[in-house]
Amino acid sequence: MSLRSMLFVPGDSPRKFEKANLCGADALILDLEDSVAPSKKLEAREHVAGLLDHDSKRSWAFYVRINPFDTDLTIHDLAAIVRPGLNGIMIPKANSAADIVRIGHYLDALEASAGMPVGTVKICVVATETPTAMFNLGTYAPAHPRLVGLTWGAEDLAAAIGATDNRDETGAWTFPYQVARTQCLFAAAAAGVAPIDTLYADFRDAEGLAADCAFARRDGFTGRIAIHPDQVATINACFSPSEADLAHARRLIEAFEAEPGVGVIGLDGKMYDIPHLKAARRTLASAASRTDA
Repeated sequence: MSLRSMLFVPGDSPRKFEKANLCGADALILDLEDSVAPSKKLEAREHVAGLLDHDSKRSWAFYVRINPFDTDLTIHDLAAIVRPGLNGIMIPKANSAADIVRIGHYLDALEASAGMPVGTVKICVVATETPTAMFNLGTYAPAHPRLVGLTWGAEDLAAAIGATDNRDETGAWTFPYQVARTQCLFAAAAAGVAPIDTLYADFRDAEGLAADCAFARRDGFTGRIAIHPDQVATINACFSPSEADLAHARRLIEAFEAEPGVGVIGLDGKMYDIPHLKAARRTLASAASRTDA
């Protein structure tokens, strides 16, 4: 399941869902949490459940961001949405992998009740939204069988620690949020799941989004959260290997295969070793996974 682009869609907005449905995102995250007013929570839950009941072929994975444990809405959200057609959930404001274990037990029972194979519903976690979470990022490894991705967020974390802002005068993340981003990346790598970068708030700034995605991909992120359908094409392009990337990866792998047992080779006047070989294999694997999806 590719998680290159994951688009948030308010769970109480049929109009926004219709627009998002055709935008080309790898996953839609129907939101029951922060984008839905408290008075609209039940309406949103019923709307999302109804979308799951609508039998249609989708080109995207169906995710739902549920409400966190401290709202007393979590189990009610899960009871409504765990049914055939649901691919995964996003857990907000998680404190550690213990939250996944708890959710996993609920999912086991709800899947069985819905006639779904146990393990069908995958989990993506927003792993940096509480101060406690920042001390527990290492708990996600080894990964729970349902865990497929970790992402991070700065807004709730800033509110939780009492920050007046999370960006400096240039628009760059201040140091605490650079730490959150970096630790999420390392935690995902340690768990062997997808590291997914957080949203880019200015959905009208396609050039800025592309530049920021290039930095994210350079650092090791494999996908990104979107908040508007217009961001999806840019995100998909930025997190997909180009034809040149694929061609170089194939040539590098072929060069190593031509000299078995060699740890370093020369190609186009440059030296490459085993870490480069691993990166080349990941490049081809990422392209294959998107073709399969």
